[in-house]
Amino acid sequence: METLANLESFVRSAQGGSFSAAARRLALTPAAVSRNVAMLERNLGVRLFQRSTRKLTLTEAGETFLAAIGDNLASLQNAIEAVATDEGSPGGVLKISVSPSLGIDWLLPLLPAFLQRYPRIRPEWHFENRPVDLIAEGYDAAIGGGFELAPAVVARPLAPAHVIAVASPAYLAGRTPPVDPSGLLEHDCIVMRSLASGRIRTWNMRNAQGDEVAALTRETIVVNDPAAVRECARLGLGVAMLAVPDVLSSLESGELVRVLPHWWADAGAISLYYARRELLPGKTRAFVDFVVEAFGAEEYARRFAGSLEPGRRMTGPV
Repeated sequence: METLANLESFVRSAQGGSFSAAARRLALTPAAVSRNVAMLERNLGVRLFQRSTRKLTLTEAGETFLAAIGDNLASLQNAIEAVATDEGSPGGVLKISVSPSLGIDWLLPLLPAFLQRYPRIRPEWHFENRPVDLIAEGYDAAIGGGFELAPAVVARPLAPAHVIAVASPAYLAGRTPPVDPSGLLEHDCIVMRSLASGRIRTWNMRNAQGDEVAALTRETIVVNDPAAVRECARLGLGVAMLAVPDVLSSLESGELVRVLPHWWADAGAISLYYARRELLPGKTRAFVDFVVEAFGAEEYARRFAGSLEPGRRMTGPV
C-alpha cells in the first residue's frame, strides 16, 4: 500500500510546480520530496512528472492520478490528524498566519502555555501583513482582519478592530490638541500605504454620542508597515492612526498617548479564520479552542476596544 508521505509529496509538488515548493510546505528537504515522488512512480510503474531544471510538468498519467486522489488525500490527512493522539494529545505541524504586531505582542506570549498543554504540536507561525489564502497556501488558521471570507472558510470574531489616533508626549508638548478628527489637518501625520492596494487608508471616526467625522490628515510621513508607523509616532514625528493592538503596549507604558481619546474608527473585527471541515484536525481544534479561551482570560476584547473612554470597562459581548 502506498504511504501517505509519498502521496502528499506528489500532490504538493504538483500544486507548487516544484519539489522545493512542496518541501517548504511539508517541512522537508527538496531531496526528501524528490525521493518520495520517485518511490511513488516506481511503485506505480508510471512517470508522473516531466522534469527539467526549471519546473515540473505533470504527465498525462500524473494529471489523471492527481485528479483521482486530490480530495481523497485531504480527507485522509484530516482523519489521521483528528485521531492521531498520544494519550489524547493532538500533534503535527500547526501552520498559522498572523500580523507581526498582533502576533508578537499578544499571541506569542500565549505560546508557552499552549505548548505545555499540547507538547506534540509543532508551531510554524508566519508573521506577515497580508490576508493569506488558507486553503491554497496550506495554513491551518490565521488571525487578523480584512480576509475575504470564502465559502470554505470560517471566521470567528475575537475582538474589535478599532483604530485610534496616537502621538508621543514630546510631539504634543506645546501644541494644541484637536477637539475632533477634522482638527488632524493642523498636525503632522504619519500614514500608511496599503501593501495590497497601494492606497493610503482614510478613516471615518465616531464617538459614543454617534457623531461621525472624517479624519482628514496632512501626510507628512508615508510608510507601509504598522510597526514603522508606531515607531515614527514614538520618535515624536507626528500623529498616527493605528489599530489598538499595535499601540496598546506603548499607551500603557506612556510612550504614546491618545490624541482623540473619545474617538475611534471601526475596522471590523479581529477574527480567527480556519477551514470549514466536517472533521477538523485535532491540532486545529486545539488551537481554536485555546485562542478563544485565552482571549477571554486576557480580556483582549475589552483591552482592544478603542470605543472605551479612559477608566471605563466593557460589559457584555463585543
